[in-house]
Amino acid sequence: MSFRAGAAWAMGLLLAAYLGGLALHGSTLNPVVDDWLGILTMWVPAAVCWLAVARMGFARREALLAAAALTSFAAGNTYYVGSLSGGMSLPFPSPADVGYLLFYPLMLAAAAVAVRRQARGSASSVWWDCAVGSLGAAAGLAVLLNPVLESALAGAPSLVTVVAIAYPAFDLLLVAAVAGAVALRDVRLRTWWGLLVVGLLVFTATDVVYALQVTAESYVVGTPLDAGWPIGLALVALWVDGAERRDGPANHRPGEPARTMARAPLLVVPVGATAAALGVLLMAARTRLSMLAVVLAGVTLLAAAARTQVAFGQLATMADLRRHEATTDPLTGLPNRRALATAADDRLADPRRPHALLLLDLDKFKDVNDSLGHHVGDLLLVRVGVRLRAQLAPGDLLARLGGDEFAILVPDAGPDEAGVVAARLRAALAKTFTLDDIALHCAVSIGIALFPDDGAGLSTLLRKADIAMYKAKSTGDGYHVYGTGDDTDVAARLRTTGELHSALTTGQLVLHYQPKIDLPTGQVRGVEALVRWNHPTRGLLYLDAFLTLVEEAGLMPAMTRVVLATALDQAASWHTSGRHLTVAVNLSASCLVDANLPDQVVAMLADRGIPPRALQLEITEKFLMADLDRARTILTQLREAGVQISIDDFGTGYSSLSYLRDLPVDELKLDRSFIVPMTGDARAAALVASTIDLAHSLDLRMVAEGVDTQDAYTALKDLGCDQAQGYHMCRPIPAADLDHWLRTRSAGETHAGLPHPRTSPHIRKTVA
Repeated sequence: MSFRAGAAWAMGLLLAAYLGGLALHGSTLNPVVDDWLGILTMWVPAAVCWLAVARMGFARREALLAAAALTSFAAGNTYYVGSLSGGMSLPFPSPADVGYLLFYPLMLAAAAVAVRRQARGSASSVWWDCAVGSLGAAAGLAVLLNPVLESALAGAPSLVTVVAIAYPAFDLLLVAAVAGAVALRDVRLRTWWGLLVVGLLVFTATDVVYALQVTAESYVVGTPLDAGWPIGLALVALWVDGAERRDGPANHRPGEPARTMARAPLLVVPVGATAAALGVLLMAARTRLSMLAVVLAGVTLLAAAARTQVAFGQLATMADLRRHEATTDPLTGLPNRRALATAADDRLADPRRPHALLLLDLDKFKDVNDSLGHHVGDLLLVRVGVRLRAQLAPGDLLARLGGDEFAILVPDAGPDEAGVVAARLRAALAKTFTLDDIALHCAVSIGIALFPDDGAGLSTLLRKADIAMYKAKSTGDGYHVYGTGDDTDVAARLRTTGELHSALTTGQLVLHYQPKIDLPTGQVRGVEALVRWNHPTRGLLYLDAFLTLVEEAGLMPAMTRVVLATALDQAASWHTSGRHLTVAVNLSASCLVDANLPDQVVAMLADRGIPPRALQLEITEKFLMADLDRARTILTQLREAGVQISIDDFGTGYSSLSYLRDLPVDELKLDRSFIVPMTGDARAAALVASTIDLAHSLDLRMVAEGVDTQDAYTALKDLGCDQAQGYHMCRPIPAADLDHWLRTRSAGETHAGLPHPRTSPHIRKTVA
């Protein structure tokens, strides 16, 4: 057992012995019990407090003040008991009263420091509750101490009178302090705080009973009442001893929930105090009470009235705050959908005053979230809100509807005025955003609906503006004013989206393959897989016809999995038949943020028993640069597994070439925009030549796409380009037709360096 625990146990054993002695020795004085045990039960709690101060130093001022208070009381009691034991007759007041009276201000100061530490930053209402509770408790106790006060005030003013009044006055203050501490709902009233509260209550109750008995001349030394003081002091000592473990803002452990008292029980203190004050005033009307009790009761009611005013003010503030929160978007600080609806009810009440509703949707915002994370997406939305607000005129109402959708209600605007506003907003958002050191370009599609022509209420206008917005997005025009024919387009769009879901699971998505010709040898080294939709009623649809719908519906990951599985199945079939062709598959931006992609690809290759180098993954330069660090991690894992990596549409981005040094890349595919003009433009040809040299200097393979003429084919071969693909050699065709094309090409005799048959009669019929 530690010395600290031993002191606490000694204190408890002494108290038990003292209580037993008081109960057993009867009305006669016992020197052992009343003198020695009585003195020890006062000094041991003081010693426990000083041991706690020695451990903690002087950081805990409440512990130091409480130790001084208990020491002062023990010293006064020792002088008092020692004097009586020696047969001395003590005057009143005596030096013992100095020790006794010093206890009260020191203990009050200790309690004040502790409460201030715990309730730092509490609301004003909490302190009003504390004041009401303190004053009400003091008023009630003043009634109880009325005989003591009258007796003390009976004589002429003197030091005796002052000391006599000091004891009940200090008792009033102690009770007020305890009631105030209980009323502080922000104080975490755990076991240690309970020790202080109960200890002071026991001490004060003993004081009050003692004072009443002395006034009635019925007090007898050596009764169990005498144990009240050491019990109270022992509880205070335990409170001081637990100061290191007590919860509070200064030492509350992170993650541990703070156990505060429930709101309803805490209101009992101010309500009870107010009721007590009313009771005191009613008693004063029927019987004679001390002026102190009446004054304290009156001040309590005044404090309760002030507390009520504070409560009403807080309720009004909370109502305003909730109203603001209910109509404000928490991310951007803009008005939300509810605020827009409320404002629209007023603004659209007069059909003679035209309005335009602009609905804005950020293009490919999902790619930002997927590739850069929601944090960057949120930052972008905030910056977009700031730019939009800067472009609006007084009277325009901007609101965020949710996600990446914003709405603007423009008064006194027809189609022409709305178009001017839309163009201005698009120009403002077209400027580069810099977020977390990442440069982002943001495009927006805007749908416009007009009041009253397109609808009499906000819901109708929003629906039609939404239709117009999707029309603007699909056409790429930037903004579109709603027209009556747009409803048909939306219905078709919704129907097509539903059909896409079905196409993914019913085998309607098929792959066509375009060969990649090795320019030095004329051999076919690999193919690129391109997805087509074999629509049951509309025939074969190219990717451009449904790519936007796939992205908007969030189906890109599912489509990528279908394409990968189909392409690898075909690669396995070719490998089994002896054709060792590399199959290239395009990846979207959403794939580059999927940490599971490398494992999934490796598993798919293993299931089909084909080598990893039989698969080549193509990533568009624009998607790659959106989140270079994350892309590097995923591509490195794929490359280490043996999968080839190709940069598609190379040269069309606006990024630095430094990423070529850092990324695990096998191949660059030069975009067709460089190939088409090269035969008639010397500058274009120089760009192609320098790009080929750059790739070879980095030990990368260069592939030219969009080779549609013999002149381009010959020029690329002369420049040292490694591979080429394009309509001049072969269009993308089904696997069966590609097998036929490869067999025909192998069987034919051609001039060296010339491409072989572009299509057979059968193939022309298929792709026409």
